Amino acid sequence: MTDHEQSPAAWGPRMSDAAANAEARRIIDEVYRPAHPVRQIPTYFKDETPAPPFGDAEPVHQDDRRIVPAWAAGVAVASIGIGAGTTGIGCGAWLVLKGFASMSVTGVVAMGALFTGLAFAALSIGVAFSRAKRASSKHIYQGTVIRRTEINTHTRGTFSRTRNTFHG
Repeated sequence: MTDHEQSPAAWGPRMSDAAANAEARRIIDEVYRPAHPVRQIPTYFKDETPAPPFGDAEPVHQDDRRIVPAWAAGVAVASIGIGAGTTGIGCGAWLVLKGFASMSVTGVVAMGALFTGLAFAALSIGVAFSRAKRASSKHIYQGTVIRRTEINTHTRGTFSRTRNTFHG
């Protein structure tokens, strides 16, 4: 009869659960203990001193760093205005035309889509002209321009190599 075929009573005295857990923890800690202890280095510093409520320092200029370019913000604001305006025009048309005939909501939406399309086309053309005007450069350099050229020729055996270096 081998060891694993024996009855549990033949294995010896049984350990309590707390003793078994303590022995398992000791074995795991012993096996996985690092050879050299790891030195803990702080990765941050928080200054806990309170900031004074006022001081004698001069104000510092803060650059304007917007996430969206100014022209894109202008287009977005104009789009919102166009949408609100065409909604008002559509509601006005609905009120006016309701007296002439009972117009459906679909007809009002179609009319509003027409006005919206025209307004967005006008906005797109305006933005294109604005961007085209801004594309021309007004910077004119007025100074002397000197261009130096060095020609270096290296000959080695039957092969020669020429390297031109431009400094401008």
